[in-house]
Amino acid sequence: MTVLFLGLISLLAVYSSISSLAFKREGGGTLHFLVKHGVMLITGGLIMIYAARQQFTIYSRLSQLLIGVMAVLLLLTLLLGSNINDASRWITIPFINQSFQTSDPAKVVLVVYLARVLGKHRAEEWTFREVLLELMLPVGVICGLILPANFSTAAVLFVVCLVIMFIGQVPMKHMVMIVGAAVLAFGLVLFLAKSTPGLLPRLDTWVGRIESFGVEDHDANYQVEHAKIAIASGGFLPNGPGSGTSRNFLPHPYSDMIYAFIIEEYGSILGGLGLLLLYLILLYRAARIAGQCEKPFGSLVAVGLSFMLVLQAMVNMAVAVNLVPVTGQPLPLVSMGGTSVWFTCLAIGIVLSVSRSLGSGTNPNPTIDGRRPRTAHA
Repeated sequence: MTVLFLGLISLLAVYSSISSLAFKREGGGTLHFLVKHGVMLITGGLIMIYAARQQFTIYSRLSQLLIGVMAVLLLLTLLLGSNINDASRWITIPFINQSFQTSDPAKVVLVVYLARVLGKHRAEEWTFREVLLELMLPVGVICGLILPANFSTAAVLFVVCLVIMFIGQVPMKHMVMIVGAAVLAFGLVLFLAKSTPGLLPRLDTWVGRIESFGVEDHDANYQVEHAKIAIASGGFLPNGPGSGTSRNFLPHPYSDMIYAFIIEEYGSILGGLGLLLLYLILLYRAARIAGQCEKPFGSLVAVGLSFMLVLQAMVNMAVAVNLVPVTGQPLPLVSMGGTSVWFTCLAIGIVLSVSRSLGSGTNPNPTIDGRRPRTAHA
């Protein structure tokens, strides 16, 4: 139901905010974008239903097969992908001429793979060598290949991986060493990028966004300034769908800044806090599912995938209200997107698959013949 509400909000918000883009690309017709976005949401829903009907253990085996494929795809994207704004994030599928952002499936596969490795680990405590080879090697490869073109996605994914490792009972001393090593490695990459122009084409963009954050520079903070105007215009109570005027001047009101546009039309109470509440409900339900699942893999994959989506949503909202620098992260299931909607629905479908295996997705304490079954204690 939460996903259904998010999809309905997405249709209303995208249809209302797309007029400026439709005028530029389609001669003023918004129906084309509405139908296209609606088709992506409907097909994403079908993917979610199909994924939910599978045994969740199958995703454990698939992740083992696909983790290497994802690394190869990310490498091909860096070398041969479509370059937009100095970022090679998209690769085109031959014959059907459909492009997709390879980091989207890579995120899902990496989270599922980590849940698999952590769930299968023996009862003994993790050694630092095991953490490096079995956990950090795939994390470092996937995040490292995403980093040059999309720093924010790599950072969010790395944080999600650390949270999964923490829940999976990886010793804190090992995690502290890993974080320290990651910070040093990133510092080294920045140093090399400064001394070798062209190594990280997006470096100047990253630095510019960080330096302009919190500074009174209207040109550098054009997106955030107009997002503030949209939020202030919204007030507390809804103005109604179609009433937003920020679509005419707010950059990307249908994707990156859609949260500010929703607040303008639906107010801070219904649009702002209401949307935030939906994502928190999604995370809460996933946590309840994880708590009931007796298999460690199911618990970890439910928490990991849901936390990844909710953290991405929080980052998007934080950018709109000027709490963090601009990142370019879309709002899951709400922002207008292409194949990213499919992989988001796939992630939710996997969580639902775990829920379906419990025999009851709504009763927090299901009983059999009047007796309460044993539950796993993480």
